[in-house]
Amino acid sequence: MKPSFIFSVIALAAIVVAASFGVQLSPHNAVAVPENLTPQVLYVCPASGGMWDQIASVFRQFGRYITIGFFFAVMILVFNWGWAMYQNLLNDKFKRESFSNVWKFTKFTFWAGVIVLILTMTPNHFKVVHVKGASGDWTLCEANSPGARATLKSNVER
Repeated sequence: MKPSFIFSVIALAAIVVAASFGVQLSPHNAVAVPENLTPQVLYVCPASGGMWDQIASVFRQFGRYITIGFFFAVMILVFNWGWAMYQNLLNDKFKRESFSNVWKFTKFTFWAGVIVLILTMTPNHFKVVHVKGASGDWTLCEANSPGARATLKSNVER
């Protein structure tokens, strides 16, 4: 592989990991909470509502239909693999070209599934919560995240 390609892959992986786990280069000051309330407090931040969250919410509206379509494609894929193998068994010899279209369909189905999964499962998807008495969506965050607010555990709902 070319060094520039390897660097690109490593940089992309580092960006995804840093964004997913909230790694910050310059951390903010933590929210001050009295010692007696520390075990009863969760920290929440306003949900970003950025471009990726909007794309994910559009995809989630059609999630059931996307799942149905994906499993339909997988069933067709399994049938195509079986048919190609059956044809080779009938001829009693292996013909590589009979698997070329099936392999292309396999790769297309795999990558389409990966792309849709990435678009629907943003990092905030698993952290979104609702806070009683507050409007909008919130995400669980750390005490030193920008915009963090302390709230009682009993006020936080999934």
